[in-house]
Amino acid sequence: MEAKVKRDQFTLEIVKDSLIAIGEEMFHTLARTSMSPIIYEVLDFASGLTDAKGQLLTQGNGVTGFIGMLTFMVKQTLEKFGKEGDLKPGDIIIINDPYGGGGSHLSDVGLVMPIFYDGELVAFSANKAHWTEVGGKDPGSWTTDSTEIFQEGLQFPCVKLFDEGKLNQPLVDIIAANVRFPDLSLGDMWAQVAALRTGEKRFRELCDKYGKDVVMDSIDHLLGHGEQLALKEIAKLPKGTFEAQDFIDDDGLGNGPFKVQVKVTITDDEFICDFRGSHPQVLGPVNCSYTALVSAVRTIFLAVTNPSQDVNDGVFRPLKVIADDRSIFSAERPAAVSTYWETMLYGADLVWKALAPVVPHRLNAGHLLSVCGVVLSGIHHDTNEPFLIVEPSAGGWGAGDGLDGASGQFCIGDGETYNVPVEVAETRYGIMVDEYSLRTDGAGAGEFRGGCGVIRSYRAMTDGQTVTATFGRHKFLPWGFSGGHDGSRNEIVIVKTNGEVVGPFGKCARFPLNKGDVVRLITATGGGYGNPLNRPAEKVALDAKNSYISVEQAKDIYGVILNPKTFEVEGLTPVRKK
Repeated sequence: MEAKVKRDQFTLEIVKDSLIAIGEEMFHTLARTSMSPIIYEVLDFASGLTDAKGQLLTQGNGVTGFIGMLTFMVKQTLEKFGKEGDLKPGDIIIINDPYGGGGSHLSDVGLVMPIFYDGELVAFSANKAHWTEVGGKDPGSWTTDSTEIFQEGLQFPCVKLFDEGKLNQPLVDIIAANVRFPDLSLGDMWAQVAALRTGEKRFRELCDKYGKDVVMDSIDHLLGHGEQLALKEIAKLPKGTFEAQDFIDDDGLGNGPFKVQVKVTITDDEFICDFRGSHPQVLGPVNCSYTALVSAVRTIFLAVTNPSQDVNDGVFRPLKVIADDRSIFSAERPAAVSTYWETMLYGADLVWKALAPVVPHRLNAGHLLSVCGVVLSGIHHDTNEPFLIVEPSAGGWGAGDGLDGASGQFCIGDGETYNVPVEVAETRYGIMVDEYSLRTDGAGAGEFRGGCGVIRSYRAMTDGQTVTATFGRHKFLPWGFSGGHDGSRNEIVIVKTNGEVVGPFGKCARFPLNKGDVVRLITATGGGYGNPLNRPAEKVALDAKNSYISVEQAKDIYGVILNPKTFEVEGLTPVRKK
């Protein structure tokens, strides 16, 4: 018998917070049971709940770039299996279609599980995780020189992995036969299944405790409350249309640069981001889908309105995202998309760049922007077994009104993720980490200076290794504003054992490494904020003492003359404002 509980405001709040807690428990379940470092160390995944219509209720995030993608996964599931009786208790659907519900690239595999209560479909449990391998022409599955989706790995077009609780073993056999590291990929799949079942169990327990009707009312309350909070914050923003444009370096095949642009219109009750006029989809794999674009814009929308707001679809009701069909922001089959983030993140950055001058209390100068993704493969020197590194890189964030930029942080698309620790990397992979340091190039000067990038160097311990990497913002720098200088670029340099230096470059595919060769992964310093001549001389002296800038940069850029031995201020140049 359904429990009878009074629908009071306190109960609605308790159930609302319980839904959020379920999303968090699902997140930790997946992290603690996965097999791949990119999941349990980097946290390159997301998990959560939607209502029966696919509206997002709660999402536990490692990767901010996945905000909203669970919604699209569930809605594609409903579109395909929406007829009465097509979805049953125990079903689990697998999907990574980039152009629809999948939204990103084939490596990000999503699972969706309908939740039933008393025979009625009441919600969905969903997650999306980066598998180390899904097949394709290159180790790690994503690459910088693919030209069509068929080169990038296995496609799961919204099909049942479980049918009424029974595993689709032939599908699992196909996966095992087509990926290079089946134990890792299938291990991660089972971790995702465990997380889905945790969400289902907890949601049903919530219905048992409070009654289905109260839970449904709480869902409506949760979504409505999110919308109210968003509208309240939009009312505080300046009204009007704000524009920005930029250029994406290239597509990995030598084509480019590609112009992209946005018009952001803010009214009393809408936040409209119009990307029409941006470059059409391209041959190389930097294209992103409309789903990915929406997820990127949702991230910056939260930053502008209410960064601490719990994520649900109600929050995003005032947001509208517009793009041309078959554009680089809204690619269609069979466009290559394996490094989609190089374009997706421009969706967030353009809105960021357009609004930073009018909401400087919320938005800093430009940052490294690119995931700076790396795939390094070869044979382990101790085990003689194949190994595969798949990871993002940290870098510098931009300065803002009243604060210097953060150093050694991941880009906006990666959010609160981590890189693989040095100890884990050297144990599991056939490399040595020669260097992991801040990049103190003095770029991003300003009254508040940009945060430092990092330098991470991998030395190959065996012959026949290869490295694939994509470091966007190699040609077009992180932007400063209000008089702040631009930051530095992302770049890759190869140092051969014979002393030959190859690079710097922004992208490479399967670059050969032999024993002793070093790949140096160098990320950008963020943009500066404010005129550098307004930075207090004492801060300039401390920056030089800590090696963030040189004594020469202190004089030439900041107008401060320092003693090269003691770093004490000896004077100011004539252009320095006193």
